[in-house]
Amino acid sequence: MRHVFVIASAALTLAACSEAPPPAAPTAATAAPKTYASTFAGSGADFADRLKKLSSDEFEGREPGTLGERLTTAYIKDQFERAGLKPGNNGSWFQSVPTVEIALQNTDVTLDIAVGGGKESFAYKTDMVVGNLSAKPDVAIKDSELVFVGYGVNAPEQDWNDYAGLDVKGKTVVVLVNDPGFGNNDAALFKGRAMTYYGRWTYKFEEAARQGAAAALIVHETEGAGYGWGVVENSWSGPQFDLPASEDPAPRLDAAGWITKASAERLFAKAGLDFAALRKSADVRGFKPQALPAKLTTTLKSTIKSGSSDNVVAMLPGAGKPDEAIVYSAHWDHLGKDPTRSGDQIFNGAVDNATGVAGLIVIAEAFAKQNPPPARSVVFAAVTLEESGLLGSRYYAAHPPIPMDKTVANINMDALYLAPTARNMAVVGFGQSELDAYLKDAAASQGRVITAEESPEKGHFFRSDHFNFARKGVPALYAKGGTDLFEGGQEAGRAAFDDYGKNRYHQVADEFKESMPIAGAVADLEALYKVGSKLAGESTWPQWAADSEFKAARDASKK
Repeated sequence: MRHVFVIASAALTLAACSEAPPPAAPTAATAAPKTYASTFAGSGADFADRLKKLSSDEFEGREPGTLGERLTTAYIKDQFERAGLKPGNNGSWFQSVPTVEIALQNTDVTLDIAVGGGKESFAYKTDMVVGNLSAKPDVAIKDSELVFVGYGVNAPEQDWNDYAGLDVKGKTVVVLVNDPGFGNNDAALFKGRAMTYYGRWTYKFEEAARQGAAAALIVHETEGAGYGWGVVENSWSGPQFDLPASEDPAPRLDAAGWITKASAERLFAKAGLDFAALRKSADVRGFKPQALPAKLTTTLKSTIKSGSSDNVVAMLPGAGKPDEAIVYSAHWDHLGKDPTRSGDQIFNGAVDNATGVAGLIVIAEAFAKQNPPPARSVVFAAVTLEESGLLGSRYYAAHPPIPMDKTVANINMDALYLAPTARNMAVVGFGQSELDAYLKDAAASQGRVITAEESPEKGHFFRSDHFNFARKGVPALYAKGGTDLFEGGQEAGRAAFDDYGKNRYHQVADEFKESMPIAGAVADLEALYKVGSKLAGESTWPQWAADSEFKAARDASKK
C-alpha cells in the first residue's frame, strides 16, 4: 500500500502501499442528491478524534520496532477494549509477527555477464538493482547461464506456461514485467489490459524460485510496471523485510532484481539477439524461451537481522455463527521519524494510514452497538509491516484466529479520502468478486455509485493488505471515495487528489489539521460498515468471479 487516495508520485514502495490511480468518475448521471451528510461515527467527531491521536507527534510516525509502535498498539488495544470487543487472537489482543531484515552491504555490487566474447558490467542503481531473498549473509553466483523466459508465467487455468519443457535449475532467468494480456493488448488473454497476479513482480520471483532458478532479473518498463525506474531504485536501496523461512518455507532466490530496459537491450544486442523482437514474441501463445549465450557472475554480502512487530486483533463474537467471520483490516505502521532532517522529522501518516485505523475503530464501535448483534463474528485486524511488504497481513492469513475457509470476506481500509463526499466509490480490483454488488447497494442507499479504478493495468489490487486474504481464497473488498465530489465535481476532486500526492504523500506534511474535510471518509466508512453488517447477518458466501485468479484457492478450501 500507501494506497489509495494516492497519487502519481514517483517514490512508492513496490511491495506495499503503492500509489493508486485517480478513481474513475461515474459513467452515467444519477438522481443523487446534491450532497450526502452521513451521521455515522458521531457525524465524524469520533473518527476525527482517533485520526488526530494516531497521527500525533506523540506516536513518532508509528514505525515498527520503536516506542511509536508500543504507543500505537497500546492505544488501538485500549480503544477496542473500551468499545466492548474481545481479544481476537486466541485470547490475546496481540499477534507477534516475526521478521527477517536483509540489508545489502556491498552496494558497489555489479552484475558481470560474460557475453559476445567479452564482459558486460551492469552497475547498481544505474543499470540494475539486486538483492538476496534467501536470507544468506554471503551469496556467490558464478557463470550462471541466462535464459529469457518471456513473462515467466505458469498459469494452468490460462493454458500458459513459459517454463514448459525448460530446466532452469541454477540458471538466471530474464523476465518481462506484467502479463501477456497487457503486452498483447488482447482482451482474450488473461484479463487483457488489467494486470493479474501473474503480472506482479513478486509472482515473477516466486515462480522463478519454484522452478529452481538461482537468480531472476525483471526488465523494467514504466508502462508495464506502472511506475518509473526511480521507484524501483528507491525501493531496493534500503533493507528488505520478509517473514522467516520457518513461517514461509517456499523456495527463495539467492539473487533477485531488476534491470533497466536499456540494459536489457544492451545485453541482448551483445548476445546477438533482438530484444524488441523477443519481447513481442512473448505476447503470443506458443512462445519459446530463448537461451542467451551469456553467463552471470555476482557476489552479494548482506547483514541478516531477526525481529518482530505486533498485529492488534479484536473480535466481536457472532451471536449465531461464531465460527464464521468477516474481517476488517487496516495497517497501523508508517515511516517513523528521520533524525537527520532539519525541522520537522516525523512522518505522521495522517492519511496513510491513521485514517484506516481510525476507521477500523469507529466501525468496531458501530458493530458493538448493533442491535440485533451480528450473527457471524466480526474481526478487526490492525496489522503491521504493510509498508515493508504486507507482512503483518501475510502472517495473519497464515495464522488466522478463525480459519480462512471460515472467513467470509475481508474489507480493507488504506489511506481514506480526506475530502468532501464523492458521488462515487472507486473499487480497486473491480469485478473480482460479488462483494462489488454489496458495495453497490450500500452506496446506492447514500445516493452514490461505485466505479472501477482508472488504471487496472498497474496492479493496485495486489498492493495492500486485502491481497493476502485474496491469496488464501477469501473475497476481499478494497474501495474508497472517488474524485467526483458532490461539491465541486471532478475539478475539485482531482485538485485535492493531486495536492495530496504532490505535497503530502510519504512526506512529513501528511499531518492532521483541524480544517481537514472528513465528510467523505465518514461516508465511505458508513458504506463499508453496511457491507460488513449485511454479510455478518447472512448465511450466504460471496463468490469470486469466474475469471478471478483467486477462485481456485477458495474452491480448494471448501472441498
